[in-house]
Amino acid sequence: MQKAALPKGTRDFAPDVMRRRNFITDTIIHVYKKFGFQPIETPAMENLSTLLGKYGDEGDKLLFKILNSGDFLKKVSPEELNDADANSLGLKIAEKGLRYDLTIPFARFVVQHRNDILFPFRRYQIQPVWRADRPQKGRYREFWQCDADVIGTDSMIAEIDLIQIYSEVFDALGFDDYVLKINHRKLLEAVAITCEMDSNFRHLTVCIDKLDKIGWEGVETELATEFSHPSIEKLKTILINGKITTEFLNDLSAKLTASPSLDQALKDLREILGFISDIQLDVNMELDLSLARGLDYYTGCIFEAIIPESGIGSVSGGGRYDDLTGVFGMNDVSGVGISFGIDRLYDVMEHFGLFNELESSPVKLLLAHFDEKSRSACVKLARELRSMDISVQVYPDVKKIKKQLDYANKNHIPFVGVIGEDEIAAGSVQLKNMRNGEQVSVSQSKIGEALL
Repeated sequence: MQKAALPKGTRDFAPDVMRRRNFITDTIIHVYKKFGFQPIETPAMENLSTLLGKYGDEGDKLLFKILNSGDFLKKVSPEELNDADANSLGLKIAEKGLRYDLTIPFARFVVQHRNDILFPFRRYQIQPVWRADRPQKGRYREFWQCDADVIGTDSMIAEIDLIQIYSEVFDALGFDDYVLKINHRKLLEAVAITCEMDSNFRHLTVCIDKLDKIGWEGVETELATEFSHPSIEKLKTILINGKITTEFLNDLSAKLTASPSLDQALKDLREILGFISDIQLDVNMELDLSLARGLDYYTGCIFEAIIPESGIGSVSGGGRYDDLTGVFGMNDVSGVGISFGIDRLYDVMEHFGLFNELESSPVKLLLAHFDEKSRSACVKLARELRSMDISVQVYPDVKKIKKQLDYANKNHIPFVGVIGEDEIAAGSVQLKNMRNGEQVSVSQSKIGEALL
């Protein structure tokens, strides 16, 4: 007999889990819609040519490739098969892959539908993505992202809208304490110039992005493979973080070598601070110079949100990309977006006990009965109540009332309506509140009001 098992890094979601997950996604969607975002969906798989080279070398290694249908080795020669070059062989036997994120598919979508959408275009998208990562707490191989992007404008209004979205979503989910980290890729370029590390900017960003995971000693070891000791020591004095203010930016600017990159970064960050002040937005935002978001396509502001004391890393991230659609032949289209990790938000909310109010069943009323005649009366009443938009379930089998009440209790159904011969004659229901045990006789025509 085959053992029932799931692939590592994937999960089933039972009804109680889905209620919680739906609460998270419904909350986020509600906020997205307030800011004018519209929903789209893209296929689970994309052409590998669409995905490869967009996430850096590390990202390419984590792509799930889909073997070509039929004889996938048909076009591979014995020499190629024995060559053991996994990358070149992979492209011959797999033309498609599971999407790594929702941003690259979105860029492809924009290019293919450029004549059907109006710029600037605001979209939200909630779908699963796949990464061949090592499964661990808060990190899965299949997980859901909840993206919002604005494309077709370089205005910082888009960034300030996303910052407000962070504030509203976290408030609605019940997080009293969160930190929104912000950085700017051009500020990182200015740091690289100042520390004489611009010869291999990508290596620099990949290393410092690991600071919160491997600590400074680990980062220093990796930096030493490319950069001199004096450069690394200088970098150590610059990689500071703190609440972003005009004074903070001025102090930082004084430490960095003047450059167009520095000018652009400071201009953008100061504009964001101006908007926040104008609208009196209370947001705990911190400038973190180690924040690099390893993905190669970011060019401007970068965001990452964390919930302190949760034991889980970032629950959301994103940033600006100035020419992501250029790889598909549509140049100079700037965009910016963020993505909430539904799975990590779930784990954090569970950690802090924020799901308590969702423990009740979505079923408002269970109709219980004594025999087939009273069961038929329950079916009729259930239809009438559902027309009033009340969620009702009729216990399907003729069983003892105690068993039906136990069923309601175990499924957290708050009310049970019992119908027997006397209730049929009187046109009433014995309505039992399963939370406090109170039971009253209610007219069937009034039961909808009693449940409100």
